[in-house]
Amino acid sequence: MTGVRKTATVALLAMLAVAGAGLSPAAAATPGELLPHPGPDGLVWVPEWTGDGGVVSGGASDRLPTVLTVACEGGGDVRVTMDSQGTEVAAFTVDCPAGSAGVGSVSMDPGVVRWGSFAVGVDASHDAVRWSLTVTQPE
Repeated sequence: MTGVRKTATVALLAMLAVAGAGLSPAAAATPGELLPHPGPDGLVWVPEWTGDGGVVSGGASDRLPTVLTVACEGGGDVRVTMDSQGTEVAAFTVDCPAGSAGVGSVSMDPGVVRWGSFAVGVDASHDAVRWSLTVTQPE
């Protein structure tokens, strides 16, 4: 398989996995999970990541409120930013205690997040910080 075909196949499988995950109803977090699946209101769910990271997605509506939630643990903190169409719309820090989860969230009114794509960046204070995030647009 050529590099281009392999990359396209991996991208397609990742897209299908994300699309399929969006069909599940919201549920309580299972043991060891920082945030549960957001259910049908979810645009993005990152169940677990360690260290710096983030996500880029599309499908945001400017007619719905947007909620960005991040949970983390492992000591230290994470600095979270959200950009919508090139404009920073949210920024906050979450303390990440060792042995338990810290949670931070920001709710944005309709129109703050513009229609289309958005990006969320997570800057961890060190590589051992474990985090999860959701972006939802409740109707």
